[in-house]
Amino acid sequence: MRRWMLGLALAGALAAPAWAGPPFVTDDPQPTDTGHWEIYNFGAGVGTPGDVAGEGGLDLNYGAAKDLQLTAVLPASFDNNRFGSGVIELAAKYKLLHQADGSWLPDVAIFPRVFLDTGSSFDGTTPGVFLPVWAEKDFGPWSLFGGGGFQIATRASDRDFWQTGLALQRTLGKRASLGVELIHQTPTSPDGADFTAVNVGATYKLSDHWTLMASGGPGLQNARTEGQYLFYAALEATY
Repeated sequence: MRRWMLGLALAGALAAPAWAGPPFVTDDPQPTDTGHWEIYNFGAGVGTPGDVAGEGGLDLNYGAAKDLQLTAVLPASFDNNRFGSGVIELAAKYKLLHQADGSWLPDVAIFPRVFLDTGSSFDGTTPGVFLPVWAEKDFGPWSLFGGGGFQIATRASDRDFWQTGLALQRTLGKRASLGVELIHQTPTSPDGADFTAVNVGATYKLSDHWTLMASGGPGLQNARTEGQYLFYAALEATY
């Protein structure tokens, strides 16, 4: 199973509120506002013939300083009727560049992550160190964001791999957004295969502090072995 499902931040567009990152696999360069929390109560997974695997839990993000977000993901994993503690994730996002009106310069951030194996994960998540770069450019209610990076595997049975994505999202008024993304990942194991998929995602703001979000889509490349479909759903709290 591919770990496509976590997005970790929300972003603002130039002319109207716009969401980027969750519910998409493709992340954005926007850190959590300084002194504030973004907490995702999420469930996510991938389905192949006869098998559904994934994880659910808490995705905690804190704005520790200007342009700096600290992240911890505490999941439980599942594979059909098997359950485990999941792979713990620790990360830090730092925004390097800021976009401005009248300029083509995008927002750019680095977001290194460490995936820690608990020994009882059933969703196929690959422990290691992921080193991505994410960029975003906003055009009124539209946001174009994407990037990717390289993951260094820490288990001898796994292999290093690349992960990339590109997403286009549009705000619909002050509460909702709708978007689509294309994602790709190279093999994570010696017997694995390249994987490409498309996702459609939406968000709806229930109140100042609560937002519903969901995404899903089909696998396009090696779908029968790597993922016929993807899904993600979360209730986000901001404080």
